[in-house]
Amino acid sequence: MTETTTPALATPSAPGVAPRRFAVPGRIAVSPQAATAWQTATLSGIRRETPHAATFRLAVPRWAGHLPGQHLMLRLTAEDGYTAQRHYSIASAPDGSGHIELTLDHVPDGEVSGWFHTVARPGDTVEVRGPLSGFFAWPGDRPALLLGAGSGIVPLMSMVRHHRACGLTVPLRMLVSARSPGELIYARELGPETRTVFTRVAPPNVPVGRMTAAHVAPLLAEQPPGGWEAYVCGSNGFAEHASRLLVEAGQPVERIRIERFG
Repeated sequence: MTETTTPALATPSAPGVAPRRFAVPGRIAVSPQAATAWQTATLSGIRRETPHAATFRLAVPRWAGHLPGQHLMLRLTAEDGYTAQRHYSIASAPDGSGHIELTLDHVPDGEVSGWFHTVARPGDTVEVRGPLSGFFAWPGDRPALLLGAGSGIVPLMSMVRHHRACGLTVPLRMLVSARSPGELIYARELGPETRTVFTRVAPPNVPVGRMTAAHVAPLLAEQPPGGWEAYVCGSNGFAEHASRLLVEAGQPVERIRIERFG
């Protein structure tokens, strides 16, 4: 997982209306202690999202709290002492409950995702540290335009959930791409803020194809006061493609934040 702004194309907040003008936000400070200290998390629930993705709810009593868009480091340790670590985006909105949720694709031959999908049961423990990254975080104080593909929807959904839970009136729109309706993560939760593109199989009378300028342009035409802060999350290929569409539609390069998988 890497985070970038889009270089010239090489590549806590109160509810309410966003101000008409605000400074372009930089990287939000992350607590050094939270970022470096491992703590035990207990799996408390599993929820199937698609045939290949599931949400895993973790109880983390000493969780420091997070902002939508942040991620954590997760560590598994085998009986022989072998360890495997992975970065995972946090899917849940910050709620102070001492629980967080991770939504994981079952990656073929994946050590960590494979364990979660085939072995893990409620009561099992893992280690986590975080939250990490202030760059991709959305405090909820500025209009957010979210573009994601596949599991790239995960940190974006944390933002959507936060927007709903806090009753924020600041504009938020999301455009997501999935291979088919059956592979659309969080399909049951998506609301009027979301538009969906299907790349391989679509419902009747819905076109199939890649995200295009025709999908992005109407969102940029809705330009709110102060402009959009764009968040793009997905594979390297999707990140390049989506950020290019944004820039070509008029989104300032310095107002695009990217998180890449792979």
